[in-house]
Amino acid sequence: MLRLAVLASGRGSNLGALLAAIKDGRLNSQVVGVFSDRASAPALEMARQNGIPALSLDPAAYSRRRDFDEALFNEVAAVQPDLIVCAGYMRLISERAVRRCLGKMINIHPSLLPKYPGLHTHARALAAGDAESGASVHLVIPELDAGAVLAQARVPIQAGDDPAALAARILEREHPLLVACIAAIEAGDLELSEAPRWRGQMLDAPLRLNARGDLEKH
Repeated sequence: MLRLAVLASGRGSNLGALLAAIKDGRLNSQVVGVFSDRASAPALEMARQNGIPALSLDPAAYSRRRDFDEALFNEVAAVQPDLIVCAGYMRLISERAVRRCLGKMINIHPSLLPKYPGLHTHARALAAGDAESGASVHLVIPELDAGAVLAQARVPIQAGDDPAALAARILEREHPLLVACIAAIEAGDLELSEAPRWRGQMLDAPLRLNARGDLEKH
């Protein structure tokens, strides 16, 4: 059983997907803590309603970003997670904090990385005239959204899409993508390291989420 710590800044839809997958047996994990930079984040209330410890720290109470991160990640470390999941966590994490967690922290990002790291991914994909977009799960390293991409879900861009419509369709695939990645880590199929491995072989391209919700090599 994996002990999961989840970082979230917003409504916690990916957290909800993880909790649902744990409840119905698709995941054999336990969420042992939910952490946020926003006291009003609905993800915190979702955690509390499910009996999960939930904590927020106020970045404004710290003079430096790295001091905030040190305090937050001390709290994360206290719950002894096997895996840290950034699920809609909107703050940049300082290098020192990331290096504490190398190889055990993943992030889900709403684009087909390496395209469109950072914010406003849907608007940028539409402005570029892309035929498809999607979501990526990647290892967290000090560089923004630049860690090894573990898996992706691809979503066609439709005529008339605006950022909100595209975001909604991608979110429908984000949830099973994150669940599938954690299930693969649980099973030992996906091994996290600087050079991730899939079923014993180096992962030379991101896995893809198929229509059944399973990961497969492309």
